[in-house]
Amino acid sequence: KRSRGLNSEIANGRLAMMAIIGMFVQDGLTGSAWGDWALYTASPLRAFENEMGVQAPLGFFDPIGYTKDGSSDNFNRRRQSEIKHGRIAMMATMGYITPELVGKLPGYCSISQNLKFADIPNGLAAISKVPSAGWAQILAYMAWCEISQDQSAGSPGAKGDFGFKVLTAKDQAGLTKKLNSELANGRLAMMAIMGMFFQDGLTGSAWGDWALYTVSPLR
Repeated sequence: KRSRGLNSEIANGRLAMMAIIGMFVQDGLTGSAWGDWALYTASPLRAFENEMGVQAPLGFFDPIGYTKDGSSDNFNRRRQSEIKHGRIAMMATMGYITPELVGKLPGYCSISQNLKFADIPNGLAAISKVPSAGWAQILAYMAWCEISQDQSAGSPGAKGDFGFKVLTAKDQAGLTKKLNSELANGRLAMMAIMGMFFQDGLTGSAWGDWALYTVSPLR
């Protein structure tokens, strides 16, 4: 019981140290002990707090401070990268999941090498199985996608608009909702695909069979 009490004291002390520093910071910036951020009118984040992607429960979330300079050019460049990487991550995540659920494509990946799509494993193991000519085609297509559209500052492409209107909405409220959903799903997919890569690399299984991770220090 004494040990439990001492451990609780240490844990609560650590929490209190973080809490009081946070209170000092918000009091110093807002002039309010409870941190009324409406009073912090000089915040550089106000330039972006109404941008697309600012969603509950975190609101405008920038813990590293990328936007503290208040530069709209830098913000737009990073938003362009976020949209692009989010879309790639969503496709990559589905690429991991779909073959496990519905199987592989029929036919051959390489007729000359007698390599069927069914012979290519799912996940990271596929990297060494796909022929170099196949990777060349993939990279060439990626390059074409990158340079075939105008993505200069201020262009529709810079905002992620490449004319693909299948999933769009006619009214502004519906369009805003779908664009916010795309950002949220892209962010989730970026985390998901990194988790899949990590567990695949450790276990050798695209679905992360941790029974295969025999060198785990947690064993």
